[in-house]
Amino acid sequence: MRRALSPGFTLIEVAVAVAILSLGAMAAWRSLDAAQRGIGGQVGRALAAEVALNRAAELRLYGLRAGRALPGQERMGGHDWRIEIIEAETAAGGTAVTIATTAPGQPGARLVVHLTGEGL
Repeated sequence: MRRALSPGFTLIEVAVAVAILSLGAMAAWRSLDAAQRGIGGQVGRALAAEVALNRAAELRLYGLRAGRALPGQERMGGHDWRIEIIEAETAAGGTAVTIATTAPGQPGARLVVHLTGEGL
């Protein structure tokens, strides 16, 4: 008496399925890696811009004279941001203030604010 073969997968079918699955997993991994690289620096840029915007608000609130006494470094998002202020007189008699923020290993930001009136 012969025993009937049980239904199942052959070794070739399993090998083809594993190859197709591995190609799909590799493509998914590369897509995830590319997406992470694309958005990875956005948090640092947003923090740098926020530090610059905060300093611009302080300069508008306190005036440029008092703003010169503000600290040149702020801590935000777990990073120590260095703040550099560059002043230039405008033709209209105001001041264009360039605020540059940098932190080690993070992208920086640059913001230009025009100040006029008292407190210059």
